[in-house]
Amino acid sequence: MSTADRTAFIRANTRLRPVLLVPEILLHVADESVPLWQKTEEELAIIGLPPPYWAFAWAGGQALARYLLDHREIVAGRRVLDLGAGSGLVAIAAAKAGAAPVIAADIEDFSESAIALNAEANGVHVECLIADLLDDPTPPVSRFDVIVVGDLFYEQATAARTLGFLSRSRAAGTRVLIGDPGRAYLPKQGLAKLADYSVPVTRDLEDNEIKRTAVFALAPA
Repeated sequence: MSTADRTAFIRANTRLRPVLLVPEILLHVADESVPLWQKTEEELAIIGLPPPYWAFAWAGGQALARYLLDHREIVAGRRVLDLGAGSGLVAIAAAKAGAAPVIAADIEDFSESAIALNAEANGVHVECLIADLLDDPTPPVSRFDVIVVGDLFYEQATAARTLGFLSRSRAAGTRVLIGDPGRAYLPKQGLAKLADYSVPVTRDLEDNEIKRTAVFALAPA
């Protein structure tokens, strides 16, 4: 599917709405996950695609975006990487808070199109990078001052690789901020809690309509 086709698909299957905890930001989001997931597989004629993470404002991303907009000094004028960016919510918040450049990294082609649409809707510039950075043995410390991660500790193997990458980056001097609602594989040690939020979410994605979600800083090893 071409970039133009992905963009048209997103426009046709999502609505531009304000994020509940961060109403300053608009995102193209879906009403339900399963119908969109099935329709994406039908459009691409591929079975077994990952869930459309790019079509929702996940709890960890909402909390982290709120924190950045309320503490702009953390990223203003700094180089920021949004790892596992999905919709680009946290990257957009960083850009609104004055960060530059802002890179949104993800492994899904649909994320690239969603991030471009969402950044345009919010009047900010976000560069999208479609690449798996997690196994890079050399952290991109020369490119980024701050790495932000929203809701990426939901699966064991991904969480372990993510923590490894973040730990290497933190050891090299990059500041790391994590937004997470207590997913199963969130690290138990090495995190300093910065803020707590009650995040409204959809029951189609979560077990409650409100997820207690925290923002953490990854401590140096």
